[in-house]
Amino acid sequence: MKKTYVLAGASGRVLGMFAKPLYEKYSGYGEIKGIYDINAGRSDFLAKHCGNPKVFTDFDAMLNETRPDCVLVTTVDAFHSEYIIRALDFGCDVITEKPMTIDAEKCRAILAAEKRSGKKVTVTFNYRYMPVVTKVKELITSGVIGDVYSVQFEWLLDKVMKLSGHGTSYFRRWNSRMQKSGGLLVHKSTHHFDMINWWLDGTPERIAAFGTLRDYGRKNGLFYGKNCRECAHTAECRFYYKLNDFEKEFYEKNEHADGYFKDGCVYSDEINIYDTMSVCVSYKEGPLLSYALNATTPYEGWRTSINGAKGRIEVFFPETGFQARRMDMYEIKVFDLDDNAQTIHIAKAVGGHGGGDTRLLDMLFTGAPDPMGHTAGSFAGANSVIIGAAANISIKEGRMVSVDELLY
Repeated sequence: MKKTYVLAGASGRVLGMFAKPLYEKYSGYGEIKGIYDINAGRSDFLAKHCGNPKVFTDFDAMLNETRPDCVLVTTVDAFHSEYIIRALDFGCDVITEKPMTIDAEKCRAILAAEKRSGKKVTVTFNYRYMPVVTKVKELITSGVIGDVYSVQFEWLLDKVMKLSGHGTSYFRRWNSRMQKSGGLLVHKSTHHFDMINWWLDGTPERIAAFGTLRDYGRKNGLFYGKNCRECAHTAECRFYYKLNDFEKEFYEKNEHADGYFKDGCVYSDEINIYDTMSVCVSYKEGPLLSYALNATTPYEGWRTSINGAKGRIEVFFPETGFQARRMDMYEIKVFDLDDNAQTIHIAKAVGGHGGGDTRLLDMLFTGAPDPMGHTAGSFAGANSVIIGAAANISIKEGRMVSVDELLY
């Protein structure tokens, strides 16, 4: 039977990732009945591209009128918990963008609401579905390297505007305000922490972290403007950003409603997150994690090494720059303790997030079998958020933080 959905949050992300695919590809499995956002202009734009469902500026009114099976939550991260909880208490299942929320208090509230309502939260961790990531999970599960002792993981976000400028983009948007996103250690790293938790079947126990702001924010700025299009320094600013046609139509035309600029200044004095971070995690099951995230690098991508009792796995996954352009296949290297190595080649997948988006949507909307446990629930959502939330506390207070003191 077809499921009915409503959307909480009219963002560019929900348009491309959920609304259009559900309307164009998965219409046999589900239908969007309503869109809620405080910005009615963006909701109207979204509605035109997914079958013209009714637009609401009152979330409860949308629930009462449409009586949906499921609510898709894609608001600003800090508000995820509010709409997740209200949807659960109304009797709806919830699908939420990552991160599930931004701090321990909100995690506890979601877990409690899910328990009392009997409904289900699904968190859309698309990196789990990437063919490379799935293959690493298969290798670990097969026991090829034995019990895992440690993981080293590095994620790079580039600041080179002629590539993606992805790292810089976080600092011109709402993500650069800790109170809205939890910082990159929550907003971005939740992807990575969940991926590692999934690989290990692990439960984080203790966290210690460091973080600094080296490239962005007022203290690092040579000049300052409200946004790029109105700035007097566009010719000399290496981070100048010009809105594309979609962004002009979707964001600029509607920014009067909520004051949100898509091209905000990366040197704003309101920026209070970190661009350079290092985290250490111990797991209850025994493994240790050394994690680094840097949003100031020449290219984008990630690399990891996983050490076990019987060997080691290494992966390098460049996403921008000449290394990515000249790679036809990704490689996973497996080393044993007898000086042998094998290289497993993984073809580049089509679609966002290394092919993860398409695979996630297929499983999410069609109810396809899930033998490897790709689908993530609230427990996985909480365990990924809590590493970043604990890391933020560790940076601020200069101490090691226990997950038990925050979550249980």
